[in-house]
Amino acid sequence: MTTLLLKLYLPTAIVFFALDLLWLGVVAKGFYRREMGDLLAPEVRWIPALAFYAIYLAALLVLAVLPAVERGSLPRALALGALFGLAAYAAYDLTSLALIRGFPTRVVLVDLVWGTVLSATVSGAAYAMAGWMR
Repeated sequence: MTTLLLKLYLPTAIVFFALDLLWLGVVAKGFYRREMGDLLAPEVRWIPALAFYAIYLAALLVLAVLPAVERGSLPRALALGALFGLAAYAAYDLTSLALIRGFPTRVVLVDLVWGTVLSATVSGAAYAMAGWMR
């Protein structure tokens, strides 16, 4: 499984990064600017962003995709990916809502849905790629 993890990492990262950049940079860009206003940094700080992607993808593969591959179950990949995405995005958004003055509730709700959908989608894609690699 370690070999599969290493083979899947880069293509999964490309899928995740492409979808998330499309979401953040095009589809929901105006939403985040409007809702978060001055809470947003004027420019993306790429080192922490890339660190998040690196850690998140490794965890997504280990906790959602590889267990689904072991069972030969796409529905398992989708469900575990969705659960992982919900939990991870909830950790950030609900903590921010609890601790940051003025953190918008609408951002929390949209982010929770996005994290769930994104992670399920990427897990499904990684599961499919694992099938092609075997």
